[in-house]
Amino acid sequence: MKLYTYDPAPNPARLKMFLDYKDIHIETQQIDMAKLEQHSEAYLSVVPEATVPVLVLEDGTRITEVIAIANYLESLFPERPLLGVTALEKAMVLNWTHRLFQLVFMAAAEAFRNSHPQFKDRALPGVKPVAQIAALAERGQDRLRYGFEVLNDELANRDWIAGSSFSFADIDLLALWVFAGWGARMQPDESLTHLHAWHSRAQAALAAPA
Repeated sequence: MKLYTYDPAPNPARLKMFLDYKDIHIETQQIDMAKLEQHSEAYLSVVPEATVPVLVLEDGTRITEVIAIANYLESLFPERPLLGVTALEKAMVLNWTHRLFQLVFMAAAEAFRNSHPQFKDRALPGVKPVAQIAALAERGQDRLRYGFEVLNDELANRDWIAGSSFSFADIDLLALWVFAGWGARMQPDESLTHLHAWHSRAQAALAAPA
C-alpha cells in the first residue's frame, strides 16, 4: 500500500500524528499542495478528487477519508490503540472525531479557504471551482471561537476529549490547534484554562515513547 499526503496540511497532519504515535511506517509520497500538485494530471489519474491524504491498497482500492484510513491501519497495527478498545470507547472516539469536525475543523477551514488569496475560486476542496465569500471567513472565526468555548467546558471534568484515554480525537484537536493558528489566525483565549491544560497534556502524550 502507498500513502499520498502532504504533511503540513491539516487533514494529513492528523494522519501523520496517528502514524508517528503508533510507529507505523508505510510507503509515502508527498503531494505538494503549495505547488498545486494535487491538480496535476499524474495525481488526478490516481485520485480524481484531487484531495489528500489517500491510501491506495495493493489491489488499487483507494481510501480517501482520514478516519477510514486510521480505522484500516489500526486494524493492521493494533498496538497503542487510538480508536478505542471496548465498544463504548470506539463509539465515543468516533462520536468526538465527527463532533470536532463539525464544531471546529469546518469553522477553521471556512475562515481559511474564504480568505486566503491562494484559494481564490477554491473555497471548497476538489476540482469544482467555488468562489470565496468574505462573510463566511468572518463566520468561520466566530464559529471557531464558540467551538473553543464548548471544548473548554467539556474538558472541565475530564483529561481527554473522548473519555479516560488519549485517543485519535485528541490528535484531531491537536491538528486543529495548529491549523487554527495559521489558517484562521486564531488561538484559544488564555481564559480557556481547561483547554490549555488539555493542550499541554496532549502534547506530552503524543511525544511519549512507545
